Amino acid sequence: MTTDPNLYPAIPISGHSRREFIATLSAAAGSGLLASPVFAQSPERRLRVGIVGGGFGLSFQFHEHPNCMVEAVSDLRPERRASLKQTYRCDKAYDSLEELVKDPKIEAVALFTPMPDHARHVLLCLAAGKHVLCAVPAAMTLEQCQQLVDAVKQTGLTYMMAETSHWQQLTQSVRKFYLEGAFGNLYHTESEYHHPGLEELYFENGKRTWRYGMAPIQYPTHCTSHLISVTGERLTEVNCIGWGDGHPILKDNVYNNPFWNETAFFKTNRGNSMRVAVWWRGAQQGGERARFYGDKMSFYFGGPNGAQPCIVRSKTDGNSERDAGGFVRAAQVVEPYQEVKWWATDLLPVPLRHDSGHEGSHCFITHEFIDAILNQRQPAVNIHEAIAYTAPGIVAHQSALQGGTLLKIPSFD
Repeated sequence: MTTDPNLYPAIPISGHSRREFIATLSAAAGSGLLASPVFAQSPERRLRVGIVGGGFGLSFQFHEHPNCMVEAVSDLRPERRASLKQTYRCDKAYDSLEELVKDPKIEAVALFTPMPDHARHVLLCLAAGKHVLCAVPAAMTLEQCQQLVDAVKQTGLTYMMAETSHWQQLTQSVRKFYLEGAFGNLYHTESEYHHPGLEELYFENGKRTWRYGMAPIQYPTHCTSHLISVTGERLTEVNCIGWGDGHPILKDNVYNNPFWNETAFFKTNRGNSMRVAVWWRGAQQGGERARFYGDKMSFYFGGPNGAQPCIVRSKTDGNSERDAGGFVRAAQVVEPYQEVKWWATDLLPVPLRHDSGHEGSHCFITHEFIDAILNQRQPAVNIHEAIAYTAPGIVAHQSALQGGTLLKIPSFD
């Protein structure tokens, strides 16, 4: 069965379908789920950005954006500085972040540095008067979460976290479904970040990297954002179970982490539930995916066994069926869903209308950061959203270390 073209518009979005979508985005902006209903309009000036981190930092589109200029780049390693200069067509490079933030021409910094350094580096940038885009997660401790919230408030500068799952093409579609009321009551969400083989990144040139032994659920944002960015809910309680096998990596790491895999069950401030599974090891195919369960409609991302995205509806026209146990229920209809390529629409400036990393999210991250600063508005993943994505994982890991104890998650809003 095909989907309703008015509810799930085809590419390109134009005419009535586009107007409907912009109206939906306006509703999202009013509810705090999105920062602005119109993304492609910016003042006619160019934001001067410094980019730090020549690994993940190579995969964004600052040099393509019509309202941005890469003023300088930085990495501690000369070969990575050279890669940054080549990618972003920038001749100015600094040996360190500490040197880069002294440059008076730089207005904003995009930080793609190791996870344990995020909070410290963000605070350094804010203290230097720079707006900040930072890779995930926002912080490693609840104390750091509070420090970041306080610093952003005190400086009045823009902070944005570069969370990719917020901008996945399917997540953007789910956000639209939710705002239209298609789910009815969205009562449960499941999200998985399965990444077997991560140990390959634990060593470089014979030395341990920052990833060595990291706690899985402390890297939660690819999952928690699937719910929070759709409904605006906050995760308030958690119990989490960890699994480890006594491997030497789990016995000797700076995180004192004994787990390869952690699975958390959250309660939200609306009384709904969410399951998050961040797994680094096991017989699994890997991937980032989510499932959203409502009383009228559910939506599944593609599955690890090759299953394609689909919608499940509970029929309300009186048609019934028998389940495997012989019980009568309303007919359940499964509809295949063809992924909408939102990056191909005028939600982005023309030069950025192409596919990019993490399921098309990188162009959106690039544009949202630039556009929010130039239009003096809050980005979609602002400091409060970033902490709402991050803090639940910090508390969940403490629950796992305590054998699954139910713990409260503090609010930083």
